[in-house]
Amino acid sequence: MPNDERAVLVAPDSFKGTFRASEVAAAIGRGLESVVATAPDLMPVADGGEGTLEVLLVALGGETAGADASDALMRPIKAGFGLTEDGGTAIVETANAIGLPQIKESERDAEAASSYGAGQLIAAAAASGAARVIVAVGGSASTDGGVGALEAIESAGGIGTAELIICCDVNTPYELAAEVFGPQKGADPAAVERLTARLEKTAASLPRDPRGVEMSGCAGGLSGALWAQYGATLEPGARFVLSALDADERIQAARAVIVGEGRIDRTTFEGKIAAEIAVRARQAGVPCHAIVGSNGLDALDQRILDLQGVIEASTLAEIEQAGSEIAAYL
Repeated sequence: MPNDERAVLVAPDSFKGTFRASEVAAAIGRGLESVVATAPDLMPVADGGEGTLEVLLVALGGETAGADASDALMRPIKAGFGLTEDGGTAIVETANAIGLPQIKESERDAEAASSYGAGQLIAAAAASGAARVIVAVGGSASTDGGVGALEAIESAGGIGTAELIICCDVNTPYELAAEVFGPQKGADPAAVERLTARLEKTAASLPRDPRGVEMSGCAGGLSGALWAQYGATLEPGARFVLSALDADERIQAARAVIVGEGRIDRTTFEGKIAAEIAVRARQAGVPCHAIVGSNGLDALDQRILDLQGVIEASTLAEIEQAGSEIAAYL
């Protein structure tokens, strides 16, 4: 469509451990603007993991509030949560306290790691007076079944009447949290067995049994513990964020869509936001492209997602250049 003046929708996730979603979106946008006259529609995204707080705070409007917390090894830290302009909604990204990247590889101890700091943030958010607390649970270092977080919340007096909504980045049930994610948190096979036994014991002691419940294994079982203890609602993070961003309307209004993430591969099909956006773009009849740090898709996978092309880029300059290349193609 040679004279199409509709905006290109730029919707990347973070390149985990490298660039924030907003940085990636801005770089792609610069590349597009070097070729296309129409300003792009920048929509950085997240799926309940890293960057969800920033994305939702921009979408909903608001500011961050400071809180005392603990990292996964119970060392005191300063962390924060988001509070919308009207004060009605608080946003907690648990990785700000108990995130795996905050623990040096040499210090990682999957069995000692606690979710206590996440509970401190949730309690602080509830104490702010917010009626609704959105909790993004991806990227944690802990596999304690949420025990630490529950202790912290109860020590602070509970959550009052606040409604908890958990943005989940994976579908894993509670009892499989150690088996699926323990190794990346430093657990060897024997530790995984011990952690799983501990999860089973904890599950049986909670007011509701989270075993077998989809999405209850996020953050080492934290999502399941909050569901069991406080009746928290478990939501697929990608869908929740896209709804908050009015993504469907923006996709339908776009000339094309560009998604991005640090690595795209078969796991992208398992609830990751890049796949969710690509599917929605296909359904809307809007062409979709991808800019990624590393491409692990084969030709069939790419066709399943109906991606027009996948460009690898590992620096912001390369990401900007990739944006230019896609603009020239359009």
